[in-house]
Amino acid sequence: MSETKKIDFFEKYLSLWVLICIVVGIGIGQLLGDRIELISKWEISGVNIPIAILIWLMIYPMMAKIDFGSLVKVGNNLKGLGLTVTVNWLIAPFTMTFFAWIFFKYIYGAWMSPEEAESYLAGAILLGVAPCTAMVFVWSYLSDGDANYTLVQVATNDLILLVAFVPLVQFLLGINGISIPYDVLITSVIVFVVIPLLAGYLSNRILIKRYGESWYKYKFLSKFKPVSIIALLSTLVLLFAYQGQQILINPIHILLIAIPLSIQTYFTFFIGWGGARALKLPHNIAAPAAMIGASNFFELAVAVAIVVFGPNSGAALTTVVGVLIEVPIMLSLVVFAKKWKY
Repeated sequence: MSETKKIDFFEKYLSLWVLICIVVGIGIGQLLGDRIELISKWEISGVNIPIAILIWLMIYPMMAKIDFGSLVKVGNNLKGLGLTVTVNWLIAPFTMTFFAWIFFKYIYGAWMSPEEAESYLAGAILLGVAPCTAMVFVWSYLSDGDANYTLVQVATNDLILLVAFVPLVQFLLGINGISIPYDVLITSVIVFVVIPLLAGYLSNRILIKRYGESWYKYKFLSKFKPVSIIALLSTLVLLFAYQGQQILINPIHILLIAIPLSIQTYFTFFIGWGGARALKLPHNIAAPAAMIGASNFFELAVAVAIVVFGPNSGAALTTVVGVLIEVPIMLSLVVFAKKWKY
């Protein structure tokens, strides 16, 4: 009898937790009033300290899971990896920018100001240039993807992220007339990618060598799962506490933001899936190759939006809406992938 694959309880109901965080965060913001502004100004070099700590606690465990030794297997599925890199870095950032530009700048002109549209566009661009690192393991598993290939593509993706994220974000924001300091963008990547990536790599190498792979996976990493969950939910509560007034004034904006993000997710998946079929890749490679571009590294997008634009910005709100829609849409794509399995 074949194994019945299930998503973990937390991931399965992530959208529900986000909705609860919206309510709790807005309630805290209204309760604290002006005092929430004081917390939002606890900064060092423009970085909000409480949120920075929480986001680091989210990102480090993801990086600690990645075995960069898997890169020695990179030659096993070059066509699949080539498709993944093409979709993640040469297609998805530009299609996200296009859909967000069309909707925020033109279709939504009657519902939001030019300043709001620009801020939401910036958040969408950050999501588009941050392909998934963690949740893709879940989507690959559920859609019967090859676990080893998924690990290789994630490791490759993270290394590309180190060099491609900053110039791509700068370029796509620049062509839309959004100016941000280059050094601030680099600092955010160092804090939220380079340092946790290096810490995760060293943890992986040193602790596995000393205590063994089984201990590392089932004892060490398992302890961080509740920490990551609590950090994510706490971050969302804080963000919505900061955003509370803006959301109460314009609650429809959450729905408006979700529409182009959803279109982009489906569009990117079908580009990857169609490309995999055209290249005659087996299903267990096609599924994770299509999933990684459709899903987002929303933790990084949220972190950078907060550092660059502020925790109460429209850009930060857009990245959080990305968290809200992630699970239901990706689960629907898992259903597609399973139905079309070949």
